[in-house]
Amino acid sequence: MKKLNEKFLEEKKSKFISILYEIDSIDEVDNIIESLRKEHKKCRHIVYAYKFDNIEKNHADKEPNGTTRGLIDIIHRKNLNKTLIVVIRYFGGTLLGSGLLTRTYTKVSSMLFIE
Repeated sequence: MKKLNEKFLEEKKSKFISILYEIDSIDEVDNIIESLRKEHKKCRHIVYAYKFDNIEKNHADKEPNGTTRGLIDIIHRKNLNKTLIVVIRYFGGTLLGSGLLTRTYTKVSSMLFIE
């Protein structure tokens, strides 16, 4: 496992932290998520998507259906493999609605590829 990049975005007081990892096995995903849950105990959601050879997964962590689809879309667009994108969300008190939430998850994930 290798952490490649990390970005931060705030939207209506909700804080979003995106992290890009290069992974050596699918087993590493659970370890990374568990570690992030311990580190970010007060976060509301940790969503993620990964692709490892022919296996891919998108996990929304109780967010509305489809709002985290942008993570796996970015992996496909960038033609990535053995890659994990994680977004940690701290709820800021204002509901964002599924449209803004989808755009924010996609934006903070896209930021990982801009230097």
